[in-house]
Amino acid sequence: AAAEAAPEFSYREQLEHLNPIAQPLASRKLTRKLYKCIRKAAKHKQIRRGVKEVQKFINKGEKGITVLAGDTLPIDVYCHIPIMCEDRNLPYAYVPSKSDLGAAAGSKRPTCVILLKPHEEYQEAYDECLGEVESLPLPL
Repeated sequence: AAAEAAPEFSYREQLEHLNPIAQPLASRKLTRKLYKCIRKAAKHKQIRRGVKEVQKFINKGEKGITVLAGDTLPIDVYCHIPIMCEDRNLPYAYVPSKSDLGAAAGSKRPTCVILLKPHEEYQEAYDECLGEVESLPLPL
């Protein structure tokens, strides 16, 4: 039930801690949908969590939505991931908080990047998130 608990800070408060590269940023509504989808995916072991793991599976050609935490510093630890996603036409979006992202993935630790894989159990939620993430404007 801890993962279901309300986040420590509101969406607006979390926006103050964003790093300069957190574009495209998911709206409050989309952020909630992504967390919900990640929770479902974690139950079915359909997520890749952490920079090394996500990077490895993007290179192997795995498909999915990449969700990055916008409050990760230093940005050098994961600033190459969006470029890898763009090269492979993978959709990606930033959410404001790494601790909320970790909690959604069912972990006590914060996480700065998650690759969310499609699965028939939550296909509807996944497709909805996919459509909204793909409609976000890419940074120039």
